[in-house]
Formats: sequence, C-alpha cells, structure tokens
Amino acid sequence: MIERLQKVMAKAGIASRRHCEELIRDGKVTVNDVVRSELPVLVDPEHDVIRVAGRKLRAEKKVYYLLYKPRNVVSTNYDPQGRRRAIDLLTGVPERVYPVGRLDADSKGLLLMTNDGELANQLTHPRYGVPKTYVAEVVGKVAAESLGELRKGMYFPDGRASVEGVKILRSGHTQSLLEIRLREGRNRQIRRMLARLGHNVRQLTRVRIAGLTLRGLGPGKYRALTRSEVEGLRAAAAGKAAESGPRPKASRPRGARKGGLQTIGGRKAPSRSGGAKTGGTRPGGVRQAGTRAGGSKTGGARTAGPRQERGVVKKFRKRTRGSGRGHG
Repeated sequence: MIERLQKVMAKAGIASRRHCEELIRDGKVTVNDVVRSELPVLVDPEHDVIRVAGRKLRAEKKVYYLLYKPRNVVSTNYDPQGRRRAIDLLTGVPERVYPVGRLDADSKGLLLMTNDGELANQLTHPRYGVPKTYVAEVVGKVAAESLGELRKGMYFPDGRASVEGVKILRSGHTQSLLEIRLREGRNRQIRRMLARLGHNVRQLTRVRIAGLTLRGLGPGKYRALTRSEVEGLRAAAAGKAAESGPRPKASRPRGARKGGLQTIGGRKAPSRSGGAKTGGTRPGGVRQAGTRAGGSKTGGARTAGPRQERGVVKKFRKRTRGSGRGHG
C-alpha cells in the first residue's frame, strides 16, 4: 500500500507528521539507501527499506480487531463534528487502527478495525466480493415482488445496486424483519433500496462478514481476531472460501453433441442449447430461486443465522406480541 513517507514514520512512532517532515527535509531519512529530502515522498512500507538517522524503520505490527459498533458512533477516524468514533471504543490498543469500510452512524453491528491496508482494501473492494450479511427491521409488510426487485437491482446516481440474497425472517402488517446479503458496499445501499420500495429502515445491524459473527460480543465491546480468523478473511477475499466462490461450471464431455446430455451437479440434464428446461435448474447445478405459496422461501443465498440473528427475531416478536399486529 503506497503512503506518504511522513505518515509511515508517524505511524511507527518516530514523531508527529510535522516533525517527520522536518527530518525528511534535513536529509536524515533514506529510502532504499537513497536520501530523500524533497516532499512529497511516496513509499511502500511493506517493501521499501526506510532508515531514520541510520536506524532502520520497523513496520508497525499488524493487528486485527472485531468491534460491535453501537448506534450513534461514526466509523471514521476524523470527525469535525466531534462525535464519538469507533476507535474511541478500542481503549488500550496502542496501534493506530482504522475501520474497514463504513457502517452508518444510524446502523450497528460488526465492524473490523485494523492497520493492514492491503487486507482492508480486499475486504471493501467490490472486485473481491467478500459477503456481508445484515438484518434490517423495516416499516410495512414486505411482498415477494419486492424481494425480486432487490435481487434484480436498482439504478442510482452513483451506479447500479443489488443484493445477492434476501429472505424474510418475520413479517407483520406494520413491520418486517429481513436478512440481506451483499457483496458490494455502496453508501447507505440497503436503506436507499428499501426506501425506494416504500419500506423505511427502523434498525439495521450487520451480523456477519465472511465467516465472522458478533457471537460473544455486546454493543461497544471488541476482541482481537485469531490467526485462523484472519486467514479465513484472506481466503474469502481470494475467492478460496466456499461461500465467496462461484460454483464451477459444468463442462460438456469431449465428443458429446450439443443436443445430447451433459452432467450438471452430479445429474444428467439436457444442455442449454438443447432447448429443454430442467425443472428450475441451470448449468452449474444452481437451483433457480423461487417463491413458495407460503412465502417462506424467498430465493437468493441462504445463510445459517448466528445466535445474534435469532436474538433479533426474538426481540422483534416481543415488541409486536400483544399489539394487534399480525404476522404472516
């Protein structure tokens, strides 16, 4: 990750950025054994050898924390309004960490904090498609057609937005609870998409990033990630995790004619060029998402909900029980 030299020096604890700039101008800093005294100087702290007054600058230790961000806390290290920041909750952490991506001040849930710029970029860039799961409490009863619109996608001034999967956890006449899975992260994406469908979001909680959940954490609490959890995030970003990688496409056996049979997902089914439909299947063995009469199966990706998701549903039931609000 390319950064300004004075910023790298400050992060390593040499001095303030302004003092680091003075050290650079005085010719006391070398990059790969070459004196660099004219600003700006861009360096890669992972690969460049930086020395200050002859002493090698050691790269800051990479740290990774999982934070349960409460509402009314901003996920930025600089806030001119002076609001409470996510880093203010990480008391006792000596490293200079920053949030991975953004979680709105009105939203709560899982937020990663680290000083690993490379991993942070992989977890937030749409190209890597790391899955993130949210639970949204919305106003009104959500129809099956609305779920289809969410999966189909919508166009906004900043581009097209869509969800990878969505299902109804609970549905009532005046409010509903949805589980939504994304592989992208546009600004206030879920709120904007649901508002266009006439459903304002009352509460939004991020409950999962790749294989990480909020299990064992309360609002405002944090913990360090284990080595295996960090490797799991890297694997998800690299497309090696099963949940983040696409299913392999079925290949037609050598010598088979286009109108013949090919193996799909371990079964024989007519190829697409044969023109026959196969009861809701498509190449690759992925079953087309449908909607049952009862409305319980809504299509999209299904994820095994952690305890936090079940807890959200229980709280939803308590709030609506005895209030005359029916559940569908």
